[in-house]
Amino acid sequence: MIMEKRNISGILFSALIATCAYFLGKNFPVIGGPVFGILFGIILNNFKRPESFESGIKFTSKKILQFAVILLGFGLNLSEIIVVGKSSLLIILSTISTALIISFATAKILKIDSDVATLVGVGSSICGGSAIAATAPVINAKDEDIATSISVIFLFNIIAALIFPTLGVKLGMTHTGFGMWAGTAINDTSSVVAASGTWSTMFNDDTALNYATIVKLTRTLAIIPITLGLGIIKSKENVDKVSVLKSFPTFILFFLLASIFTTVLPLPAFFLSTMKFLSKFFIIMAMSAIGLNTDLKKLISQGGKAIVEGALCWIGIIFVSLAMQNLLGIW
Repeated sequence: MIMEKRNISGILFSALIATCAYFLGKNFPVIGGPVFGILFGIILNNFKRPESFESGIKFTSKKILQFAVILLGFGLNLSEIIVVGKSSLLIILSTISTALIISFATAKILKIDSDVATLVGVGSSICGGSAIAATAPVINAKDEDIATSISVIFLFNIIAALIFPTLGVKLGMTHTGFGMWAGTAINDTSSVVAASGTWSTMFNDDTALNYATIVKLTRTLAIIPITLGLGIIKSKENVDKVSVLKSFPTFILFFLLASIFTTVLPLPAFFLSTMKFLSKFFIIMAMSAIGLNTDLKKLISQGGKAIVEGALCWIGIIFVSLAMQNLLGIW
């Protein structure tokens, strides 16, 4: 990632917006910094800004977004994921498959833009904003499409964080069962933590919170095969440029290497916490830049069908997760 001098002003502008969004996200974690970043960007897009900002804003929305995904890998300890993954893998695969199938069918029936449908599908099935951040560069999604999909994921994150603890009590779930449900059926990490944290507070037991977090991280690994597959599909659409090697998104391979380093090497806690912070902040920066390139009217006009897709994916995931838990005797 080469930073040219002409990009600096736009990068700094995006960073300034991201700083405000980050602190608001800390105070309102259910909404989260990325959503605040997009909102601020969209609002500021209605005001004239210096032409010199444009290249840096574009750089932030594309290259810094990819760099943020790479740093996410430092938050994945594969040994921990393997332990929990043994009991959650079948449920995770079932929910991901359900969401992707529903997404594909809904896009065909409602004639939703393919990039929007793809982003909402991976965001619903894998890990919300992080999956969208990883997938967008692979399919060359437009900023408006990214903003639309993030907005849809945000809507169902809010609903899930608010209603899941109460529903879990009504369903008589165990701590492990609720952790599994939250980790597999809630889109974004912040909302998984919010819902499972509320549950843990209610019962003064952190089992659900710890379990949900690791299950959610296990889901995150699905980014790798999904983005690689999309890369191959995208390359085959351009018949003259078909190449398996070229279709591999390089930043996803670095993401995998980062997670391997975290697992194998005794990296200092300070380093890991710094990487975790930077990955979150860079995603907020990228989302702020995306907001700065998003037309609000266009976002509203194409948002209705995407919300229907997101709702169907989410409902499908909820019921499949519960059904699989019941079948496996976890709930």
